[in-house]
Amino acid sequence: MKLAYWMYAGPAHIGTLRVASSFKNVYAIMHAPIGDDYFNVMRSMLERERDFTPVTASIVDRRVLTLGSQDKVVKNITHKDQAEKPNLIILTPTCTSSILQEDLENFVDEALQESQSDVILADVNHYRVNEFQAADRTLEQVVRFYIEKAKKDQTLDLEKTKKPSANILGILTLGFHHHHDYREIKRLFYELGIEINQVLPENGSIENIKKLTKAWFNFVPYREIGLMTAIFLENEYQMPYISKTPMGILETAQCIKEIEKVIKNIDQQIDFNFDQFINNQSKYISQAAWFSRSIDCQNLTGKKAIVFGDATHAACMTKILAREMGLRVACAGTYCKHDADWFRDEVEGFCDEILITDDHTQVGDMIARIEPSAIFGTQMERHIGKRLDIPCGVISAPVHIQNFCLSYRPFLGYEGTNQIADLVYNSFTLGMEDHLLEIFGGHDTKEVITNSLSSDSDLTWEKDGLAELAKIPGFVRGKIKRNTEKYARDKRISKITTEVMYAAKESIGA
Repeated sequence: MKLAYWMYAGPAHIGTLRVASSFKNVYAIMHAPIGDDYFNVMRSMLERERDFTPVTASIVDRRVLTLGSQDKVVKNITHKDQAEKPNLIILTPTCTSSILQEDLENFVDEALQESQSDVILADVNHYRVNEFQAADRTLEQVVRFYIEKAKKDQTLDLEKTKKPSANILGILTLGFHHHHDYREIKRLFYELGIEINQVLPENGSIENIKKLTKAWFNFVPYREIGLMTAIFLENEYQMPYISKTPMGILETAQCIKEIEKVIKNIDQQIDFNFDQFINNQSKYISQAAWFSRSIDCQNLTGKKAIVFGDATHAACMTKILAREMGLRVACAGTYCKHDADWFRDEVEGFCDEILITDDHTQVGDMIARIEPSAIFGTQMERHIGKRLDIPCGVISAPVHIQNFCLSYRPFLGYEGTNQIADLVYNSFTLGMEDHLLEIFGGHDTKEVITNSLSSDSDLTWEKDGLAELAKIPGFVRGKIKRNTEKYARDKRISKITTEVMYAAKESIGA
């Protein structure tokens, strides 16, 4: 736990609350001081939903510190049980209230004596894990609790569905384009002849957890959330799982091939041509394949880019840029330090260097040092890019409200490849735009060259200077022109010749 004014992943209790509020008829009670109770505001601001289950805060104040928290917490639990009649109530402290070292398990035991609902304490170490790890653990805890309860009551349904089916694990509230990705996964599975058995936790029902074991396999689209649940179900009930994220043409194809292998291991009589499906989708649904071979995309070849985000999106984006679009990824990084080994294995060979950190200042220093043509990262990298005048496409949480789109913008599946291709191409300043920016004075507001937006200038470029300027590649010509003109003004030079250009170059140590 550390004090910071920017965090890539939130504190542990946010992960627990995201899981709880994603389920239907599940309520979370947060044992926290004033200041930690911002979840409802954050969710209502970002998620464009008509209604959602709010989190109840059991506030730790001066009076509670004096008399103890037990009576207040138990009262809040029993009140919520009587008023809402939920299936489950999850009690979670925050990292701040955990300092009190109270026996919250005992609070839960006392509340269970008066409550008709199930009540559990989130089994999370709030000092050692972040938002993603806590969400992953909480989902696994809830699933394990109800699977074992159904097993004890002999209501666990172990009979497999007649047709191939899958559980989708890890779709939840406040996720980066999760709702759009789910629609695309659902469409993909439908066309593959695979039924959706259960989706957890988003809009999932506690009562249906006992039906998870009916599915042929579990699908985990994002490594950050759902993997622990899939591993538990594999170990206890021999349910295979697939965690290959279908992001990009090649990764989507590999994901489908893994699905084919799992399905045909269960039923070899499945008559579906997976290879033909991949070929048709790549040709006719995804426009990214032909676009990557077009002259427009050829202009991107060799340009430097930086990728940073959660492990899933950063790894996939790195491979898309390097393999499918011909860009040079100067650095690929993630703030998911707990998944560093997996990330390194995934991006090794697709980038020049790898950065594993949750310190945004290190990321900013790296970007300033490399000076890429574009950044693909979180909203933090977008802010860094604004300061350095480098365009940035947002590909991962943490995000702002503009990343909770009303329009359909998946990042996964074949429709997602189109979204990514647009994002990549539109993140660069290219071709005619470069030329027009140079003609009309550009849009650089960081360093004012003249006191007017007019193209009129007090400087005169001599013929030899213009000839030398014309030899410089277009993507850096504007920058060199601005630097030379700034040098000329500083030195009170009115006519720019070749000698002035070389003097300007030497002055900045180029």
